[in-house]
Amino acid sequence: MLVKLQQLTVPPGQQVLLKDVSWQDFEGILADLGESHNLRIAYENNTLEIVAPLPEHESAKVIIADLLKVLMQKLKIYFLPLGSTTFKNELMQQGIEPDDCFYIKNEAKVRGKKRIVK
Repeated sequence: MLVKLQQLTVPPGQQVLLKDVSWQDFEGILADLGESHNLRIAYENNTLEIVAPLPEHESAKVIIADLLKVLMQKLKIYFLPLGSTTFKNELMQQGIEPDDCFYIKNEAKVRGKKRIVK
C-alpha cells in the first residue's frame, strides 16, 4: 500500500520518520510541500524526518532571530537572513530545513543570489 503525503497528519510537537526514502522521493516530497509549510524536514541516509514544531517553539524562534538581527546591526556586522530555507546536497544525500538561518561570515559571497549551488 502506497501512502500519499496528503494523507499524513503530524500534530504539533510530534515527528514522523520514514525509512528507505530515495533522494528522488525526498525531492518529490519537498515539491509537494511547496514553499509555505510549517513543518521541519531533515533527510539523511535514506531516512526522512518530518517534525511539526509547537507554537511556543515558533515564538522562541522569532525572539531569538530578532535578537540576533538587532545585535548584528548594533555591531555593524553584515548578514543575510534566509529564514527557514532548504539546504540540500545530493552527493552527500543530505537535506535540512533550519528554523531560521543567517549568512554572516560568507554574506558577501551569497548576496544577491537566488540559488546557492556548490
